[in-house]
Amino acid sequence: MAASKMMLMASLTHCRPLTCAATATARLVPRPPDLIKWVRREGGFIHRGVKILPNGAHGLGLVACEEMSKGSLLIALPAHVPLKFGDHESHNVDGATSVLVNLANKVPEELWAMKLGLKLLQERAKIGSFWWPYINDIKNLQYAPLLSQVNKRCRFLLDFEQEVKHALHGLKSDNHPFEGQDIDASGLGWAMSAVSSRAFRLYGKKLPDGSHIDTPMMLPLIDMCNHSFNPNAQIVQEQDVKNENMLIKVVAQVPIKENDSILINYGCLSNDLFLLDYGFVVSSNPYDCIELKYDGALLDAASMAAGVTSPNFSSPLPWQQQLLTQLNLHGEAPNLKVTIGGEELVERRLLAALRVLLANDVEMVQRHDLNTLQSLAANAPLGTEIEASAFRTIIALCVIALGHFPTKIMEDESLIKCGVSASIELAIQFRIQKKSVIIDVMRELSRRLKSLLSKNTSAAQS
Repeated sequence: MAASKMMLMASLTHCRPLTCAATATARLVPRPPDLIKWVRREGGFIHRGVKILPNGAHGLGLVACEEMSKGSLLIALPAHVPLKFGDHESHNVDGATSVLVNLANKVPEELWAMKLGLKLLQERAKIGSFWWPYINDIKNLQYAPLLSQVNKRCRFLLDFEQEVKHALHGLKSDNHPFEGQDIDASGLGWAMSAVSSRAFRLYGKKLPDGSHIDTPMMLPLIDMCNHSFNPNAQIVQEQDVKNENMLIKVVAQVPIKENDSILINYGCLSNDLFLLDYGFVVSSNPYDCIELKYDGALLDAASMAAGVTSPNFSSPLPWQQQLLTQLNLHGEAPNLKVTIGGEELVERRLLAALRVLLANDVEMVQRHDLNTLQSLAANAPLGTEIEASAFRTIIALCVIALGHFPTKIMEDESLIKCGVSASIELAIQFRIQKKSVIIDVMRELSRRLKSLLSKNTSAAQS
């Protein structure tokens, strides 16, 4: 049968942490079933050389117990094995499912893990659930705890607990999606953490135009692959053109040696997301960045510290306001979150805003399109003086950002050497990496500033 193959990077060498122990309402089994045997029994394929083994500091993971050539099929899951919250739920008139769908519709899209988490809680509550061997695997394996959840997630869980209790109040057992079990913020937090730390966002239902809906799925066994930006394996979705069901596979991307961990790329993510959703941080993460709020007063303070004169950061002129509105940094409902670091070094919108606000000549600015003004690769489009002032302002912003940390990197490293708990060490590593991002940006912009001024001096002398 003809098949179309879609290669994709998983939606993040680091381990995929395993969720915390279940709440008291969960049923436990003394020895969870062998996950590999369960997947095989359900019609899945696991290469004979793939084993679940301890992997040093990374805990349990998938390890190759023999050499495997490039292109080797390592794992294949049939369509019924992944756990997902799909469209079929909304078509089911079952009362319990209707309650579950209504609750899921109240979850913001950015907290997608909670939607799938509701499905996970429903299956955990069922006696004899098809996915119970997998859920037991989630509960009983060691978990590297996340340092914290963002305040928004915490507030959402507390508020959503009341939504759930209201929706479940007075329901008969036949209409109760959780088999009559009480669901509180702790249980919701477990489900959300379980999903965010283990789920993948893959192609789901196929649309008439040939595109696919992005669908979160929990992939038994596959989710035990650890992370690397240089993976040796990749997830492949294969779909039969005559069948909407997809076969999800893991295929060796390069030759894999015996005793090597099987690694996939979870995605080009910042350490914020790696820590929040996966419970680890990546050293020298090329995609890590610092988030700042675009604020005129902050930019004024940075420009003053940098010795930049007469900026219009707090009081942009009308023509500057117009350009800031195009950058979505001004006007109705602007997006004021900007970043430094990562692949861009300086977010394009921030760079363009600084160039525009440091310029006094509207005609000179209007000679360039917005893409040019946003490009760091553009060769000082508004002149050396404005470019140098923009770089100096960003460097000063970095200094201000570093000042918000109570410790220096050397102090952090000394704390780790003295011995701290695993969770405290993770927190320290996170802030070390954030400070390193800031320092790297400062160094690179200082280098660019020096080169810019050197070229300008050489041109003036020639």
